[in-house]
Amino acid sequence: MKAISILGSTGSIGIQTLTIVAQYPDKFRVVGLTAGQNVDLLAQQIRSYRPEIVAIQDVQKLPKLQAAIADITPQPMLLAGEAGVIDVARYGDAEIVVTGIVGCAGLLPTIAAIEAGKDIALANKETLIAGGSIILPLVHKYGVKLLPADSEHSAIFQCLQGVPAEGLRRLLLTASGGAFRDDPIQTLSAVTVADALKHPNWSMGRKITIDSATMMNKGLEVIEAHWLFGVDYDRIEIVIHPQSIIHSLIELQDTSVLAQLGWPDMRLPLLYALSWPERIRTDWQPLDLVTAGTLTFSAPDRQKYPCIQLAYAAGRAGGSMPAVLNAANEQAVALFLAGKIQFLDIAHSIEQACDLYHIHNHSDPSLDDIITADRWARQEVLIASQTLEHRAKTLVGG
Repeated sequence: MKAISILGSTGSIGIQTLTIVAQYPDKFRVVGLTAGQNVDLLAQQIRSYRPEIVAIQDVQKLPKLQAAIADITPQPMLLAGEAGVIDVARYGDAEIVVTGIVGCAGLLPTIAAIEAGKDIALANKETLIAGGSIILPLVHKYGVKLLPADSEHSAIFQCLQGVPAEGLRRLLLTASGGAFRDDPIQTLSAVTVADALKHPNWSMGRKITIDSATMMNKGLEVIEAHWLFGVDYDRIEIVIHPQSIIHSLIELQDTSVLAQLGWPDMRLPLLYALSWPERIRTDWQPLDLVTAGTLTFSAPDRQKYPCIQLAYAAGRAGGSMPAVLNAANEQAVALFLAGKIQFLDIAHSIEQACDLYHIHNHSDPSLDDIITADRWARQEVLIASQTLEHRAKTLVGG
């Protein structure tokens, strides 16, 4: 039985991970849970899975959580704040930590887990994007495994099993195209938050769904793939695949192409990350190619999705620039979700922050450099958003 801790247990990744634990109680047990502020759901999870240690990010919610589980015996150790989340990440005999925290907030807990000798089921792509130059040396130093738990990188990881390093030619990341894949570019200036959250294939959290709509998620995945698989940016390509059946592909030196297929279901990559190198038999719906029907592919429209080019540029610039890209994107998406800027302002805000930061880029950043760059980018986007928010209110008659 494998002992696991889940960072971000009340989010989409955390919930789906716990469904796997519930389905395979003889395979997995929960040691630790962390959540942002959803006390009610976290209390339910504590009752169901009886973790030894729990942390809630929002310190003010700790008394409510204590009251909600006051009748549970034995009581888990209850912590709060960022320090509490870090303590859960490094705690006890958990063999693997699922990093389901959204955004760069997952960086420090992931580092803590690695330093404690835990394997990582990486569902938080921002950790490698912002801190790849920090994370990879730690992975090697502490001898832990970094197992991708998102669909695209899991697909590549699966396809690479048994492939010698010199046998790989390039990586092909598939993308659904997001909520606006069939819409002309001229319509994007008027889209709403509700429009952008209507993903055609996947059920995901709000932030990543917006990233899918801008296709920044795919740009971020390019940077993540660079770090995970040691492949340079010229050998990582994106292809639009609306059906989301092929989750990614690799091309070998002899032009053979290997792909991993399946229904769009996040449980598949999560289960593989948790059970690797085993394959656990499931009762989930098998892929039926006849039912799936036609599979189509196209090149992404770089004009319609400028975030792709921004991500490639930041990745190639290296240093602390990817941290700026990531932080600027997180802040811009939060502002869009709050109705303070428009959809097209997301890419504009990111580009402006990266352009301003260019001369300050640290080629070999320390952890402090990355954290400083992250904070700078968020503040820069916030300052710039004041003008954009005023314009947005003017356009809607606010």
